[in-house]
Amino acid sequence: MAGRREVRQAAFLLSFEKMFLDDDLDKIFESAEELGEFIPVNDEVKTLVRSIFDKQEELDSIISKYSDKRAVSRIPKVDLTALRLAIYEALYDEKVPVNVAISEAVALTEKYALEPDIAFVNGLLGSFAKDIKKDED
Repeated sequence: MAGRREVRQAAFLLSFEKMFLDDDLDKIFESAEELGEFIPVNDEVKTLVRSIFDKQEELDSIISKYSDKRAVSRIPKVDLTALRLAIYEALYDEKVPVNVAISEAVALTEKYALEPDIAFVNGLLGSFAKDIKKDED
């Protein structure tokens, strides 16, 4: 597997898949590995996916704070997956700058979601980023 973008996309796809299945993460990883290169799975991908689900409650609480029009349960799963990934990376991955986490999440949304979803994800993450910046200053 090449770089961070591929890790992020694989984590996005596996996290999205998990939202529809009662299977534990190991079973989802195993299924993806059986498919071969369609969704490349390595330790970095597994760690990122596990970390996102470990922090899911906190991430959803942050999403809820910035989503004034939609409850987390009403956010499309593609959007929610991208939001969780971006916020996780922005808060917990020192190697990923906040602006990169956001632009990569928006790119994933552009690839997999509908047009209104792109604006929603971009707007929510923009508000989140402004508050993070305030906290850092």
